[in-house]
Amino acid sequence: MKRVMVLNRGEIANRIISSIKSMGLLAIAVYSDPDRNSLAVKSADLSYPLGGESSTESYLNLEKIREAIQATKADAVHPGYGFLSERSDLIELCDELDVVFIGPGKEAILKMGDKIESKQLMEKGGVPVVPGFFMDGLTPEKIVEKVEEIGLPVMVKAAAGGGGKGMRKVDQLKDLQSDIESCQREAKNSFGDERIFIEKYIENPRHIEIQVFGDSHGNIMHLNERECSIQRRNQKIVEEAPSCVLSSQKREEMGKAAILAAQLVSYQSAGTVEFIYTPEDEFYFLEMNTRLQVEHPVTEESLGVDLVQEQIRVARGEELSFQDLVPEAHSMECRLYAEAPLENYQPSCGKILKLVWPRSKDWLRIDKGVEEGDEVTPFYDPMIAKVITKGKTRVQAIERMIQALEELVLFGVTTNQGFLLHLLRQPAFQEGRLSTHFLDQHGVLDGYRNRLASAQDEGLATGLAGCFLASRTSGSIHNSPYSIQGLNAGKKEQS
Repeated sequence: MKRVMVLNRGEIANRIISSIKSMGLLAIAVYSDPDRNSLAVKSADLSYPLGGESSTESYLNLEKIREAIQATKADAVHPGYGFLSERSDLIELCDELDVVFIGPGKEAILKMGDKIESKQLMEKGGVPVVPGFFMDGLTPEKIVEKVEEIGLPVMVKAAAGGGGKGMRKVDQLKDLQSDIESCQREAKNSFGDERIFIEKYIENPRHIEIQVFGDSHGNIMHLNERECSIQRRNQKIVEEAPSCVLSSQKREEMGKAAILAAQLVSYQSAGTVEFIYTPEDEFYFLEMNTRLQVEHPVTEESLGVDLVQEQIRVARGEELSFQDLVPEAHSMECRLYAEAPLENYQPSCGKILKLVWPRSKDWLRIDKGVEEGDEVTPFYDPMIAKVITKGKTRVQAIERMIQALEELVLFGVTTNQGFLLHLLRQPAFQEGRLSTHFLDQHGVLDGYRNRLASAQDEGLATGLAGCFLASRTSGSIHNSPYSIQGLNAGKKEQS
């Protein structure tokens, strides 16, 4: 393995390229038309244009990927996460071209990519699963009967779902049929697969996942847990390692269950077994992600490892190099998005006019996908960067995250920077009282809205005073940086 192609973009492409180059290998980037001047292209040793604007025209186009591999003579590919990372047809293409796929085997991806099959497999293998049932062949009357058996509320879920799509919470039986039909439509449109299943809705759960790693020699181990309970629209925005709620005994139990799940599919490479963790100190298998996770840096920073380097070693046929890992620190990650939290987290597109990253520190890591002058386009996920801190304690990791986010300066697009700062300062968050419904339970969005409105009122008063002082010296308030025009222009949510 000498020439490794990264079949992704943005911050994850940059992060993978860094590890490839650190191992003395040649890093190859691919790019769409909007990404031609991206950081990934600039940091790679070699790059190849896929053309097109949308992901279907570029990063998801297997024929173009084939051309890129052949043209650059790549002998290995790393898919990152998203896009083609869990597509068995990419593995088939790699096999056809005699190229190494840096990731798990095809069978593991197929079995774990189907939520129905994976849940059945886990149940048979002895991994705890959420009580529920599959709808195949059941009449509407039988479905209602089974829902009544497990008790409301329930979740209707798409078999091929992900990213929060194809999910409905049902609180009343009268809504069950309409929610089933709605979920089926969304599943078919999003995944081309309308199969769904129903499971018990767990009240106030935490989302805790275990990082697992396997090699081709039959070794499988876990690298402790990540807490991923802070979510918006069923998508994670803050992650940390380790979790502040797990006892050493419960950590060992969950670790063994995760290893068992990986063994059931003879897993190789990096993977993540996700669990729902209840207030009653119970846990249930949710799904297994057969790829590198967005939040993998908190495991790396907590344990002092490089998961991408290990993926490459395992893909070369080497045995796992990890041994008896003990957390060195508490690590936290915030996902910085170009989005407007107060407008239902709508993506914000435009040119990044000014961007100043926080000062370099030994406890700070930034996995970035953009630089000043770049354009945030509507074609891809609007993540700008992942800000990662670590400290001796969780409290210190939070304090350092606040410091880092306060130092970050970004103008040109709206971001969730201010929202993240408001979230990190919530007493319940700092005390570790988390659940997947944290934002709603603690009114975080409304609190942020009120805080922003109060800050704007304060800014208006300061601005009027500045206008008065400026007019005394210049004779015109329009020459002042505190002019009413400037204040009105800044009335929209700012980061």
